Amino acid sequence: MPKYLLQVNYTLDGIRGVQKEGGVRRRAAAEALIKSLGGTMDAFYYAFGDTDVYVIADMPDQASMAAAAIAVSAAGGATVKTTVLLAPEEIDAAGKKSPSYRPPGQ
Repeated sequence: MPKYLLQVNYTLDGIRGVQKEGGVRRRAAAEALIKSLGGTMDAFYYAFGDTDVYVIADMPDQASMAAAAIAVSAAGGATVKTTVLLAPEEIDAAGKKSPSYRPPGQ
């Protein structure tokens, strides 16, 4: 199953929701969303700085990941930046491929 890093930033309404409900309930909501699309949540952490929450999740496919991100963003409490994560074995497999490529100007 593909693995993803989600960087979540709360809107003002989202922050108010976290204050009201607490962090544990928001983690449970995130896990329920991911499970509803056939995925599993590996990690959920709050953070200081540019990103409010980091989530690592396994999802069955890109459409499922997109559906989760759309649901969160459409609800208005947060925005999501999604990054596909690759295992070291996947990088090894990529290195063994022989792509045909011509650099610019050559």
